[in-house]
Amino acid sequence: MKIVSGKEFAKILEKKGWECKRVNGSHHVYCKSGNPARITIPIHKNDSLKIGLQKNLMKLAEITEADL
Repeated sequence: MKIVSGKEFAKILEKKGWECKRVNGSHHVYCKSGNPARITIPIHKNDSLKIGLQKNLMKLAEITEADL
């Protein structure tokens, strides 16, 4: 699995129709109409997301490895 940074993952979410609703420090909160999930992405410079967090976020956002 390709590991991505928080910035890269946020760009992927925006391409999939998610909107950044608010920013609290270094955490960006994304929502999508019609989807009850709320996704919080830690954006710390260009640091990679931890593998478990990335898998969970991908599952919530219905993103596949091909989208990365």
